[in-house]
Amino acid sequence: MQRVRARLADAYDRFLASDPGLLRMLSALSTICAVLLTLGVMAALDAPVPILVTGALTAMVSTAAVTEPRPCDQALTLATGVPVALAVMAVGSALAPNRVAADVVFVLLIFAAIYIRRLGPRATTLGVFAFQLFFVTQFVETRVEQLPQLFLAVLVAFGSSALVRFALLRSPPGRTLARLRRAFGLRLAPVLDALIHVAEGGPEAPRAERAVGDLLRHTARLHTAAMMIQNQLGTGTPGERTASAIQRRVAEAETAAERLAVLVLRVLWPGADVDTLTPHPTQVRPAGSAIDTRDTATLPVLISELRTLRVAIGPGPLRPTGPDPTEAHNRLLGYRGDEGLPDASPAMQDVFRSAGDLTRALLGLRLVVDGQTPAVQDTPEATRSRAELEAEDSGLAKDAVPKRQGPRVRPTTRTALQVATGSALAIVGGELVSPQRWYWAVFTCWVVFIGTASTGEILVRGYRRLLGTVAGVVAGLALAALMGDAPAPAFALAGLSVFGMYYTIAVSYTLMSFFVTTMIGMLYTLLHTLTPGVLVVRIEETALGIACGLIAALLVLPVRTRERTDQLLRDVLERLRAALSQSLAQLGGESGGDLLDPARALDSALDSLRLSVQPLTTPMNPLRFRRRTALSVLGLLETAAFHTRSLAATAELLPTGRHIGADPRLVNEARRIDHNLTILINQVAVRGAHDITLVRGPGIPTELGVSEGAARAEDINATRRVLRHLRRVDESIQGLARTLHLPVRQDP
Repeated sequence: MQRVRARLADAYDRFLASDPGLLRMLSALSTICAVLLTLGVMAALDAPVPILVTGALTAMVSTAAVTEPRPCDQALTLATGVPVALAVMAVGSALAPNRVAADVVFVLLIFAAIYIRRLGPRATTLGVFAFQLFFVTQFVETRVEQLPQLFLAVLVAFGSSALVRFALLRSPPGRTLARLRRAFGLRLAPVLDALIHVAEGGPEAPRAERAVGDLLRHTARLHTAAMMIQNQLGTGTPGERTASAIQRRVAEAETAAERLAVLVLRVLWPGADVDTLTPHPTQVRPAGSAIDTRDTATLPVLISELRTLRVAIGPGPLRPTGPDPTEAHNRLLGYRGDEGLPDASPAMQDVFRSAGDLTRALLGLRLVVDGQTPAVQDTPEATRSRAELEAEDSGLAKDAVPKRQGPRVRPTTRTALQVATGSALAIVGGELVSPQRWYWAVFTCWVVFIGTASTGEILVRGYRRLLGTVAGVVAGLALAALMGDAPAPAFALAGLSVFGMYYTIAVSYTLMSFFVTTMIGMLYTLLHTLTPGVLVVRIEETALGIACGLIAALLVLPVRTRERTDQLLRDVLERLRAALSQSLAQLGGESGGDLLDPARALDSALDSLRLSVQPLTTPMNPLRFRRRTALSVLGLLETAAFHTRSLAATAELLPTGRHIGADPRLVNEARRIDHNLTILINQVAVRGAHDITLVRGPGIPTELGVSEGAARAEDINATRRVLRHLRRVDESIQGLARTLHLPVRQDP
């Protein structure tokens, strides 16, 4: 029995790690529960199948479209959406027999639904309600005489959505954040597991490259979990101070884990010169340098300490290697002050110091999550680390909770005109292809614009939707043949398709499109209108809608892919400059404020750029040179972002009164780097500018003095770390200049 429980717990942990906070699961479960509740009520009232379908689709829309964080805002949006839904249902049913009038009203409604997005999230949701429910009237072909039943179905659907959201599946913010915190630990554990595997195998292992690939993949997943926690801070904590403390500790733990992995790789492959855990610049099998003999002898000790760290993170197959976990914990913290460092190369000693930094970050996360922990058998180093963490948390400002900074909002007027134009073309073309199924072209044109901002993004989303639609058509026909005319299996499979649609929407747009088409096949089965020709028309209308969307994006106030990526690249460089300047200001003795806030803003901007360049980085891109350039730019930016984030974390750890940035050499180099970043930003803003040259200085100094008193070992190590990170940032900026074909001259 215990073995079964252990396996179930392990399966749950894996599931929680794949879906941090169970956010996708709860979203999909809420939608399907609202749909089932609506169907149950309407079936009890003996409603016909068209009314059941209308109620189910309305419940799906009313549940999924409301995305505001606060429950009171969600309730107000749902209450406001009821009259909007009833009005749209009445207008759509009245116009359904008059095809021309219905088409004109549909295009105008589409324009209005997009245009009012400028008014905020509630207006955006109401626009979605209006579009989707007008679409439902055309899909089900509702009539005026059905309005009493349709109104009842709408009211039941909205009531079911509210009941599920606020009662049945209500998830308190604290519980959501607890799941996110646990998911972060479950994402951090595989990073340590992969790192242990890499260290145990060594550089000559047959599958060393595969082990490093696993490490890169797990680190990327850890970053995803950290960003999800940041996005939930506003609603997942009881207060702003707690939110800020959790954000800080998660960021420190993520940065420390990534830095530890980088340092281990640099010890195992000295010639690789690994800068960051991204697949673009990292090479793990360089020619030349071999591992230091002292490091070879120290490697078993390092593996033992990594295992100790892994055990401290959470559940797993590993067990403590020593008799006293407290002693191991204090030993790891002592490495930060050079206590007990092995006789090894400076690079290997840096690995042990970084293990101490990760231990401190995990201690800080445990303190802010669980409160005070007993200070039994603490060494002076452990006591000092605990006191520093508590002082940092107590000194946080109440308004320190960072807000997510995403890419600049595109003009709603442009998008509204593009979608309305594309929809008008889709209506005309759709009616020529199939007068009965024309609305699929309009729906496709609508959805390919959602979340996109350039023609390239629309093209990528379009072909993914087409692939998912083709696969869904095949699956729908096969399932319909197996079920025959039985309605119960069709409803069940439609419900499963709804669940799959919302569970995979954040993971794969192709899978989401597959489940959408499968659900449509089941609905047509319920309406007794499913034939192979109907689903073939679905493919044709989908392709037509994608084409109409692309034509509108190209002809109506177009936003080229290069314009979009240049804008986001400029945002990344600006935030890189802000994070770098604030960190250097604090290192120089000035008040730099919260350094992790601009570092996270940099991560958010980089994530947006990564999504925007997908049209360039996709393997289907025939322009190989542009693909290589985009991957190179991403790799250099990720390297610069990692070292900037690490620089901010190091500056945060430097005690008050210790200033290492006041050295004139470092001041001059910082000014030069800032000047180069300004040139890069201006070059991206104004392509083709002439007489622009970056400056290469004498180089970041290798040693600096530490002001105000005798320096401790950790202060000297922090100084070296700052210089190394700053040097890597400088090299990345110069690499960007070369990639963008900007000349670089030597500073005289």
